[in-house]
Amino acid sequence: MKVLVFSSLAYSLVNFRGDLLKAMIDNGHDVIACAPDRDVATERKLAEMGVEFHLTPMQRTGTSVLSDLRLLFSYVLAIWRHKPDIVLAYTQKPIIYGGTAARFAAAGGSKPRFYALMSGLGQVFSTDADYPGWLRAAVVRLYRTALAHARTTFVFNADDRDDMMALGIINRQQRVVKVPGSGVSLERFPPSPPVTQPIRFLLIARLMRNKGILEFLEASRVVRQTYPGCQFQVVGRCEDENPSGISHEESHQLAAQYGVELVPGTDDVRPYLAACSVFVLPSYYREGLPRTILEALASGRPIITTDLPGCRDAIRPGHNGMLVLPRSAESLAEAMKKFAADPSLVERMGSASLEIAREIYDVRKVNHQLLGEIDLLRSSNTQTLQDVAHSDRHSQKQLRVRAEG
Repeated sequence: MKVLVFSSLAYSLVNFRGDLLKAMIDNGHDVIACAPDRDVATERKLAEMGVEFHLTPMQRTGTSVLSDLRLLFSYVLAIWRHKPDIVLAYTQKPIIYGGTAARFAAAGGSKPRFYALMSGLGQVFSTDADYPGWLRAAVVRLYRTALAHARTTFVFNADDRDDMMALGIINRQQRVVKVPGSGVSLERFPPSPPVTQPIRFLLIARLMRNKGILEFLEASRVVRQTYPGCQFQVVGRCEDENPSGISHEESHQLAAQYGVELVPGTDDVRPYLAACSVFVLPSYYREGLPRTILEALASGRPIITTDLPGCRDAIRPGHNGMLVLPRSAESLAEAMKKFAADPSLVERMGSASLEIAREIYDVRKVNHQLLGEIDLLRSSNTQTLQDVAHSDRHSQKQLRVRAEG
């Protein structure tokens, strides 16, 4: 089949969806990926995978009607030009305008099957969202139109389906399937022994206030009053154009003020995960299931995150991490102090995180489910996944035997 993928950022096509696109190619399908920005490195990697790249203009964070109409028109043209069997869209604007474009294209004779990969409802539905009521109502209506004829809407957490029904975005008859996020490559993110001397807390996220950056900084100040040897690190790109974003200048001022190390974005977070004790994401953004949490699980790290949809889904409190109150530096600091007071929790909960990653979030298993639901899975690959599952069980059994021995 021919698959057309709509995204809002070229980088995400490889970093977040690369394994999925490769799985489509490996199953014998033609894949065209669309994004609004030119990224030479990403386009090269896509070409090496056998994925064709197509540029589609988009104002990622704006509300310009003219800009969004231009995006819709470019999506319709892309569908008419490529004549895909399947259109798959992820993130808010690609889903809204990709789903609407698929309906318009159907009126013109092209009838692709549309699937939406809902990696969270988006910033307008976050708990701190300070948007006018008319804007949220407009987004609800646009979502409803786009998803009305979707074959399947995939959600990443246990709350999104009920919330979408409560908002009137979907009804009970529409097909919604929960998947374990985007999954994580256990080969790309292998486990490593956690650092316990000193205890080092790591936050990886876009530098936006609703990712809990300020709460993390304030919690670091509180924790160091009792445990001055603890270290704190923030890794993330600035979001100057985002209403909740923290600018380059402000980020460096905050890092200096709180004595926290700031790494202004990276293409490879693995060295930072390997060098940390505990991964922290105090987000109150309306997440799907944060990819960074899955990467931390696979790396064998305990998690501290907020008790909110998406963030809490991969956490078993007291087993592989701790849940804290959103927008509460005090609650976050108390959780951090528990690890500082008892470093053995780092190893115990980190091991539990790795088990959960292997059991649930292995990207091979997640992509197998997605391709099966979209009817893109070759029958010969069914046995391959069974072999993977058997191998995982055998490896875990051998680990238990060695541990008991």
